[in-house]
Amino acid sequence: MFLYNLSLQQSTAINQAVIGNFSGTKQQELLVARNNVLELLRPDSATGKVHTLLTHQVFGIIRSMVPFRLTGASKDYIVIGSDSGRIVILEYNPEKNVFDRVHEETYGKSGCRRIVPGQYIAADPKGRAVMIGALEKQKLVYILNRDAATKLTISSPLEAHKAHTLVHDMIAVDVGFENPIFACIEVDYSESDQDPTGEAFQNAEKVLTYYELDLGLNHVVRKWSNKIDMRANKLIAVPGGVDGPSGVLVCSEDYITWRHQDHPAVRIPIPRRPDPLQPSPSTNGEDIDTGRGVIIVSSVMHKLKKGFFVLVQTEDGDVFKISMEYTAGADGTIGGVTNLRIKYFDTIPVTVSLCLLKSGFLFGANEFANHQLYQIENLGDDDEDQMEYQSAELPQGEDAEDVLVYFNPRGLRNLAVVDEIESVSALIDAKVLNLAEDDSPQIYALCGRGARSSFRMLRHGLEVSEMAVSELPGNPNAVWTVKANSTEDHDSFIIVSFGDATLVLSIGETVEEVTDTGFLNSTPTITVGQLGDDALVQVYPRGIRHIRSDRRVSEWRTPGNKTIVRAACNRRQVVIALSGGELVYFELDSGGQLNEYQDRKEFAAPITSLSIGPIPEGRQRSSFLAAGCEDNTVRIISLDPDSCLQAMGMQAVSYTPVSLTITEMMDTGTSVGTLYLMIGLQSGLLVRTTLDSITGTLSDTRLRLLGSRPVKLFNVRIQGAPAVLALSSRSWLSYTYQSRSKLIPLSCAPLEYGSSFCSEQCPEGIVAIESNNLHIMTVEKLSNVFNHSVIPLKYTPRRFVHIPQSNHFAIIESEHNTWCPSDKAKKLEEKAQQMDEGEGALLEELPPDQFGLPRAESGKWASCIRIVNPSDSETTHLIELDNNEAAFSITSCVFNGHGGEAFLIVGTAADVKLSPRSCSSGFLHTYKFGADGTTLELLHKTPIDGIPYALCAFQGRLLVGMGPILRIYDVGKKKLLRKCENKQFPNTILTLHTQGDRIVVGDVQESVHYCTYRHFDNRIVVFADDTTPRWITTTAMLDYDTVAGGDKFGNIFVDRLPAETSEEVDDDPTGNKLVYEKGYLQGAPHKVEHAAEFFIGEAPTSITKTTMVPGGREIIVYTTFLGTIGCLVPFQSKEDVDFFQALEMHLRSKAPPLCGRDHLSYRSYYVPVRNVIDGDMCEQFNLLAPEQKRQIAEELDREVHEIAKKLEDVRNRVAF
Repeated sequence: MFLYNLSLQQSTAINQAVIGNFSGTKQQELLVARNNVLELLRPDSATGKVHTLLTHQVFGIIRSMVPFRLTGASKDYIVIGSDSGRIVILEYNPEKNVFDRVHEETYGKSGCRRIVPGQYIAADPKGRAVMIGALEKQKLVYILNRDAATKLTISSPLEAHKAHTLVHDMIAVDVGFENPIFACIEVDYSESDQDPTGEAFQNAEKVLTYYELDLGLNHVVRKWSNKIDMRANKLIAVPGGVDGPSGVLVCSEDYITWRHQDHPAVRIPIPRRPDPLQPSPSTNGEDIDTGRGVIIVSSVMHKLKKGFFVLVQTEDGDVFKISMEYTAGADGTIGGVTNLRIKYFDTIPVTVSLCLLKSGFLFGANEFANHQLYQIENLGDDDEDQMEYQSAELPQGEDAEDVLVYFNPRGLRNLAVVDEIESVSALIDAKVLNLAEDDSPQIYALCGRGARSSFRMLRHGLEVSEMAVSELPGNPNAVWTVKANSTEDHDSFIIVSFGDATLVLSIGETVEEVTDTGFLNSTPTITVGQLGDDALVQVYPRGIRHIRSDRRVSEWRTPGNKTIVRAACNRRQVVIALSGGELVYFELDSGGQLNEYQDRKEFAAPITSLSIGPIPEGRQRSSFLAAGCEDNTVRIISLDPDSCLQAMGMQAVSYTPVSLTITEMMDTGTSVGTLYLMIGLQSGLLVRTTLDSITGTLSDTRLRLLGSRPVKLFNVRIQGAPAVLALSSRSWLSYTYQSRSKLIPLSCAPLEYGSSFCSEQCPEGIVAIESNNLHIMTVEKLSNVFNHSVIPLKYTPRRFVHIPQSNHFAIIESEHNTWCPSDKAKKLEEKAQQMDEGEGALLEELPPDQFGLPRAESGKWASCIRIVNPSDSETTHLIELDNNEAAFSITSCVFNGHGGEAFLIVGTAADVKLSPRSCSSGFLHTYKFGADGTTLELLHKTPIDGIPYALCAFQGRLLVGMGPILRIYDVGKKKLLRKCENKQFPNTILTLHTQGDRIVVGDVQESVHYCTYRHFDNRIVVFADDTTPRWITTTAMLDYDTVAGGDKFGNIFVDRLPAETSEEVDDDPTGNKLVYEKGYLQGAPHKVEHAAEFFIGEAPTSITKTTMVPGGREIIVYTTFLGTIGCLVPFQSKEDVDFFQALEMHLRSKAPPLCGRDHLSYRSYYVPVRNVIDGDMCEQFNLLAPEQKRQIAEELDREVHEIAKKLEDVRNRVAF
């Protein structure tokens, strides 16, 4: 068995974001790292939308990155710290839209190791040096400079190692043009290592250390070391030189302290959020400590023309603004900080990185929610409702007593959300089902954490924004837009054709009907276009109207009884097809007159479609006309004066061509595009073939099934580039994205006719008709191949199950460290009593969707069971669990003897402690469905003695996995009845699958176990297990003998039971052989074979065997915790396996991964890759330079377009 791995959606989580001028222009860009993908984003300062410029898979784990700029330069470089054991410096090339690798220096082993640098990286603000550090011991400094040719140079590494030292954070200190200094938070553990009593560990000290790079002597020294709070976790650099006092802000629990060499420390407390469920701060000044400190998780510093400020965010999401007062001498030298000010700014979701743009936008790369771009509407200085705390008014010094200060939480005041980037991280569970009965199935997923979590339906297709919808007086059959003058930026008219009339609408601030345009209103229209600079042409069944700018009209009438059946035009040429198969060609002369060519061309078969190519820049005319005929052929006709109306090429197709378009797609990565002829067939097929721009020959034909209706094609523009709108039973858009051709459906109602649309309010849109409605829409986010429908949830979702009777879903949600309803009521009662005694103010509970759920101590849980209707995004029933009970598993089960009635079983546990895993008691809740399957009614509750992590229906009974015990239950009147059990599993049962009498059990730590149930003596017998211990996160049964699974380290595997073992187990008549067989390797008597192994870099959370396209093969679809959606496609022929293996091998050597990681060792991170070919690597072939493509194609004995076609086919046949 060989599999082909493809990504359907890249990771949506961001683990780091930085800001810089990577293009060399004044506009700032965002560079984000998504685990193993680098993405360059450009926020548009005019519209506030974030556009993706480039996405690059690096086939390595990006651990850290930092931008830097050489002194005097205008462009930022990027330094990447990854798991490759190399420091890599990248430069963005805007002409080619690629990242170029400038330097790659090896310094250590590959992999994420404790003592190999790469975890931390810091660049000197003046761009002179960069320090790259490990979690422990090693730190290296590289000096950066430029040579005579102004190219970047990098020195040999200078060591700043210190043994037995853990590093918690590292930054570069801003010291102007003095020797570069790097600051680290360090802990020396040498004494703790030697002391068995643990006393040294308790007395360990955290220190702030300055490392100075002496540029004169070319070495690094430890310049200064100072003891800091043991709870310090983060450093923030303060501007230095002429901009500020230099030094660092040390963030620790509850406090932020400014520290610098030769200056006294200045500290300020972090204001706390008052908790409505905790006792209030008392009036006599004795503040009550709530027991949980506040720590800073992300920050951003921003320089203004005068001064600067710092925004810091706590782990609750509260953002504070910090400003400083410092002394300045008469000569301009800046002294130390005298006063720190801190003030509440706003509350936003918890971020991993904050980036503040000069254009006044704040980008928050959120930990577990959609990433957001905010407009800063106010700097918060005039917010008088919030208290500003100053260090000058609070006690200072080492022995100063602890002070608690509070702020008043409120809704957003200083920030306003202007754009969102969809994120499905953390993706906890997913199922692939076609409930909407579309062409392709939907992915239903549980996403997020806490009060911002959601249940999402992901539908394949681009998100469409409806700008306007208006009803028309009848059912139109076509629509066009034209400009009155070619110098205008926006369209002037929308022309709508009906069966017996034409409607002309003018485009201004509103769209309204006009009658004095020169268009003939009393007839249907075949096509409309702009001729020359300021004239229009209308082709109708009986003739052609040429409308000049001064409203003078010239008409050409059809001869005799003939009518025009098809027409095509561009700015200088008009071609019409008359009934009977006659072709007439017109061309605009230099005087603006439309002249007919003296000859006409006769076709043997009626013409069904026409298209003229775009006029190339600097040319008078297009050289090509495409004509489709009823004899299932498409002919290319020359329009050159020397060979006018002569046939140049022909393409035979399988059905009648009903629509044609010739378009130039910018998919080569250069300024010259590729000319394509697209053919829409009667059968719903789209044919794309390459048209040679010199000879007119057709080559490299590709097919795609779009739907069940005939395909109509229309040229539109998307993000400044040509695109094609293809309409069948579903609407599709063919466009180029990052120099790659894409064909993706639109998430909208089926459209019948379309045209591009450009107005002041909608610079780049599509106008289309659907029955009797006129739609104006835009497609903005070309990077999202899935359209999201979102249902917000209350707590973190854990598992869900589909209810077939009602097509609803049952979801269980459980939140740790928050209060259940009864505990919350008790707390509020205590608070009310405290109020009666006159202490403190009553606080309202904060809205959880902005502020999160109230925090409780460990071991407290809130949980609920929810029934959701996905078709209208509605919750039909919600049951809150009480008494500190949390739900962990769910299944629906049809019990024997109940007439096929389905029950919902929910596994819960009370007072759960996660480490070590324990609970006071477990329960199995059995619910009956209401009449319509949208409500639940509790039947009974069965106590059990463990946490039930896995439930599964089995032959009219219920399988329950709780800890190491597997049990079979049957339903009783008052509770579930225990029928059978097996206690031989190693740790905790996490997944269960059954087929026939076979049960496949996934253990949290010991991979999969194959069991069989013996009816005659009511026993579960384990007969096979795995030789490799795996920390299972999810499994799926592919067939009777095969299981696919994933582990928490990011591996996907396929295990298969040998055929002879499987037969032997099933054919054992007595069953005694199984029981008395001797165990092997301290486990079951038989072992599974490893059919496939592959590393994807993120923990898989669901695996499903399904088909993703109509008529496609079955594939394995997986989702990961960070939001990646991918698939594994089984190969059908040995020839394909050999081809893709050879291609992968050539690409590994010709196009090695960007960050220096070896591709083979990356995909074999924990276990050597086995029987899986990396399709993402193979698809890098399309990004290579033409010369490299030719070399690889020659070595594979293929043509370049054959390889590209094979790569496209293998994806399109099974997925998208």
